[in-house]
Amino acid sequence: MSAGAPITVQRDGGIAVVTIDSPPVNLYDVALHEGLEQAIGELERSAPRAVLFRAEGRVVSGGVDVSVFAALSGRQAAAELFDGLVSLGRRVDLLPCPTVFAAHALCLTWAFELALACDLILAAQSARFGLVERVIGLTPAMGGTQRLAERAGTARARELVMTGELFGAETLERWNVVNRVYPDAEFDAAARELATSLAIGPTLAHAATKRVLRDYLEGGVELANDRVGDVAGALFETEDLQHAVRSFLEHGPGRATFEGR
Repeated sequence: MSAGAPITVQRDGGIAVVTIDSPPVNLYDVALHEGLEQAIGELERSAPRAVLFRAEGRVVSGGVDVSVFAALSGRQAAAELFDGLVSLGRRVDLLPCPTVFAAHALCLTWAFELALACDLILAAQSARFGLVERVIGLTPAMGGTQRLAERAGTARARELVMTGELFGAETLERWNVVNRVYPDAEFDAAARELATSLAIGPTLAHAATKRVLRDYLEGGVELANDRVGDVAGALFETEDLQHAVRSFLEHGPGRATFEGR
C-alpha cells in the first residue's frame, strides 16, 4: 500500500503488521474502510503466519466519522454498510493464522469491534475500551455485541453496549475480553514479541485450533468432537508435524522449528 494510506501492511518475516494511521484520531471513514478492505484482501491472498493489528497516534481510534451515517439515504443503505462491516470482521476471524490486536490507548467502536474479531486482544495498562454507539441512537453493527457475548457472556455485553461507558484494560482482562495487559512503556515490544512467537509456531496446527473452536461455537462440544478427528488427523500429513515428532524423539521436547508447511 502507498505511503500515507490510512492503513498499511508491512511484512516482517512471517508476521504481517497492519497499522492504522489516519490522524488525528483514526476515525472510521470511507478512506479507512477502503484501506481496511484492501489490507484484509492482501492477507487473504498471501497469508502470513501471524497478523498484528496496531495503531499509530495518541488513540487507537476515537470512533466513527458521524458524517458517514449522515450521508446514508435510509434503511437499505445502512443495512448494506453494516453487512459490509460484519463481513470484514468475519474475514479477519477466518484468516488461517493467529491474529493479534494491540490496543495501546483509547479504543472505541469499530476498532474495538475489529479487536474482538481477532484471536487475541492485548492492551496497555492505560488503554480504555468502549462501544459508545448509543450516543447517536445506534447499536454496534460490526459484530462487536455478539463477539463480546462470546468472550464475556450476554450480561457483560449488555452492560458495555447499553451503558456506553469506557472500561479499563484490567477490568476487561478480568472479564475475559482482553487476553493480556502490559505496562505502557513495554507494550509495543511485548505485542510484537507475542506475535513473533505465534508466527514461528506450527501455523497449520494454529489454523486447526481455530477450526475446532468454530465448530464448537457452531454446534457445541459434540459437533467439535465429531469433527476434531478429521481436523487434527490432517495435521499428520504436514511437514511441520512430521519434523516435530522426529525432533522430539531424537532431541527431546521444545527443539523443533516450524515452517508453516
